[in-house]
Amino acid sequence: MDQKPGIDLVISAVSALYNNPNRTEKERASQWLLEFQKSVHAWTVADELLHLKSDVETCYFAAQTMRTKIHQSFHELPIEVHNSLRDSLLEHISQINEGTSTVIVTQLCVALADLALQMPSWQRVTLDLINKFSQTNIWPLLEILTVLPEELESRSVRLGENRRVEVLEDMKFCAPTVTEFLKHCSNSYASNWQDHVQINVKILRCFTSWVSVGAISLNDLAENVVINRAFEILNFKPEDDKHTIAGAFHEAATDCICTLLQCLEDNNNQLVLENYLFNNIINLEVPYHMSVANEDQGKSMDYCRLFTELAESFLEKIISNSTSKQVHYAVKILDLVLICVGHHDYEVAEITFNLWYVLSEELYQKNNKELTELFRPYVERLITALCRHCQMEPDYEGLLEDGDEFKDFRLKVSDLIKDVVFIVGSSSCFRQMFINLQAPGVTWDSSEAALFVMQAVAKNVLPTENEVVPKVVEAILNVPENTHIAVKYTSVLLLGELCEWIEKHPNTLDPILNFLVCCLPQPGVGAAAAVALQNICASCNDHMSGHIPILLQLLHQVDTFAITNNAVIGLLKGVASIVGRMPHADMTGAMRELCFMQLNPICQLIDQDVVSVRGTKTDIVLWLDRLSAVLRYVNVNVEEGEIHPCKAVILEMWPVMSRTFDKYQSDIRIMERCCRAVRFMLRCVSQQVRELLESLVGQIISIYSLYKHSCFLYVGSILVDEYAVDANCVQGLLDMLQAFLEPTFQLLQQENGLRNHPDTVDDFFRLCARFMQRAPVAFLQCASLVHILQCALMASTLDHKEANMSVMKFFYDLINQGQSGRAQPNYQERKMLVQRILDEYGQQLVANLIHACVFYLHSYMLSEVADVFVQLLDFDREATGKWLANGLDTLPKQNNGGIMAATPQQLNDIHVSIFR
Repeated sequence: MDQKPGIDLVISAVSALYNNPNRTEKERASQWLLEFQKSVHAWTVADELLHLKSDVETCYFAAQTMRTKIHQSFHELPIEVHNSLRDSLLEHISQINEGTSTVIVTQLCVALADLALQMPSWQRVTLDLINKFSQTNIWPLLEILTVLPEELESRSVRLGENRRVEVLEDMKFCAPTVTEFLKHCSNSYASNWQDHVQINVKILRCFTSWVSVGAISLNDLAENVVINRAFEILNFKPEDDKHTIAGAFHEAATDCICTLLQCLEDNNNQLVLENYLFNNIINLEVPYHMSVANEDQGKSMDYCRLFTELAESFLEKIISNSTSKQVHYAVKILDLVLICVGHHDYEVAEITFNLWYVLSEELYQKNNKELTELFRPYVERLITALCRHCQMEPDYEGLLEDGDEFKDFRLKVSDLIKDVVFIVGSSSCFRQMFINLQAPGVTWDSSEAALFVMQAVAKNVLPTENEVVPKVVEAILNVPENTHIAVKYTSVLLLGELCEWIEKHPNTLDPILNFLVCCLPQPGVGAAAAVALQNICASCNDHMSGHIPILLQLLHQVDTFAITNNAVIGLLKGVASIVGRMPHADMTGAMRELCFMQLNPICQLIDQDVVSVRGTKTDIVLWLDRLSAVLRYVNVNVEEGEIHPCKAVILEMWPVMSRTFDKYQSDIRIMERCCRAVRFMLRCVSQQVRELLESLVGQIISIYSLYKHSCFLYVGSILVDEYAVDANCVQGLLDMLQAFLEPTFQLLQQENGLRNHPDTVDDFFRLCARFMQRAPVAFLQCASLVHILQCALMASTLDHKEANMSVMKFFYDLINQGQSGRAQPNYQERKMLVQRILDEYGQQLVANLIHACVFYLHSYMLSEVADVFVQLLDFDREATGKWLANGLDTLPKQNNGGIMAATPQQLNDIHVSIFR
């Protein structure tokens, strides 16, 4: 947008966005306003619109534009206009009154906070604001003081660590004034706080915000007026007064205390504050019970958060200072947490889950039987309560559906029980649930919940258990016809989870398989039977070869059963794992039948020229996924020199796969699945199908040059992995790489090519890394290496996790070739080739990696970059030290507004720590 648009044009665009019923006009207005916000003219126009105050929508758009510009484009402004922008924002804020929309206030306050953070010339911001607004504009002042620490913490405001530290130190200096201001506000609105809920909420939020960043010290906080007010709110009893506490007020008080508890975990030497918080929170048991009696679930959840947070902050002390003779006094907080777990609504119980995970992790690490035993009663009560929460409604018919919140909760319960069950013992838990099942007058819903808990722990029950499990298995096999479908469903899944026990009791295999095969055609239960069969096939495959004929017959009929495609794939995996254990003479026939069950429908669809419709039997992907499952899970042990029993089948399969490539070459979804099947096909027989190579390579090169599907690069990397160890194949594979280069570089050299095609970057450098591992000398000498290196250097700053990981792995393997395998005859040649490459590109590589770390990559992506630095230092420490110093010197010394980006001392410290 080269020219500044008129005010009227912007106002009409905003009006169209909010008020025009025509969807097309709305979208046009939205697009135009987005472009306008990116332009440099947005600064002045937004300011003018705020002065104009034509309507709420326009004012909101102007405030939001101002906030966005300061947040993302502050560098556009010359330093000399910073003061006038600040003064303009302060003026807009000074005109806020009770009638101003809260969303406009928030945008303006965040804009001012972001400006303050990025404007080092504005010293003692907090004191300025308190002096200016404390008598006239309490509401916006509290809002600014709240968002300032929040924005300081936000990594989206690109400040640099030095500036963050500088701002935090300034906030610490101003903290006593802020504390006094909040105390004054709190006292001013104390007498009739029910009428000033909004302002009291803001006082609590502001205090919480300053505590959370560590600006307000934890010293001397036990007598703080704001904290006392928070507990006053939390202890408030409705019968004492005709008023009730607003939910937002109660929640703000809860947030305040929870934040203090989280800060205590990092500063656990604050004993006075710790005792103050502990005693006050313990006393909230009665208000919790009242919230339950009044059916005020929001408040019940608040109290539960407080108890849980207190337990987490004390947990280390409770565990470390408890013995069988004396437990730590704070252990009573676990009783309060368990009272909350007993709340009638599962959402309250769910708040406590992280605490139990942390407890189980600590006890597992300590590995102290006596200590674990101390917490056994708490975990027993937890599991009992969770079992009750997992009960379905007594009048519920059918099964819980995917996406149902209650079903998701039950899955979380299952995961939690798996984590904590070692504290009580899996067999003990299993036995207790079995006792529950036998209680007189037990209802279907409580039976199903007990079976659900048993299912969670079944895999951990010892295979030698012979008291309870046989009775459970017998009861499931004889479940009456009229049993509720949910009980049947969970019982069948439980059988599958007992697969390791069944493997040690092969005499139970026949009746269990017969039972599951009968369950397969039953609607609803069939899905569970498929999962159970998959588990049992995988665990008991040594005992299952004799069942292959019946299983193959079953698979021929599988599409007549009411089970999902995922369940069918699970069955295929299970049967394939058994086929892999068959005698080699029998395996070929079974494998052929299993594969052509999937290939024959593909042939029919191609022959009849049927349009592939996703999610139906005409979907080629459905059959390719099934084929991949078979090829992936047939694991065969073959002696050296022995012909692989699946080789003949793979050779028969290839013409069908080749036809599929030709027919659907423009459809990326089908091509990706086809490549996946070919990948498992090649892995299945390893290096025994050389006769396919020429045809396969020719076809993938041809299609890749037309459509550039990155999955063909991935197939290329599999071919290199399997065949580049054979010297006779290396040149052909290098020719394949050369044929891939031109279309790849064509794609990546487009505008934003690397960013728009991360899959291609990922697969291409995975291919190059495989070459480096399998045929290093040939690869390091190939004429195209220069272009590949230049592309890798450009891609080193790409902030896509998988793509960047492949690029770093490429560099890692490249440098590693110069120092690994010293006993190998080609070591000196490899070392010389790597040395030559690093002499030319080492400096550029190090500089690019430094810039990538500082400006482009997320922190979770840096470990791979670190690995490359370690390899460089191992290869040539002295040269890497020089490259590092030069690379650090290229970093900017100052950014906009005069903020020092990194001091010379800090750059030196970085150099020393990396070099060390």
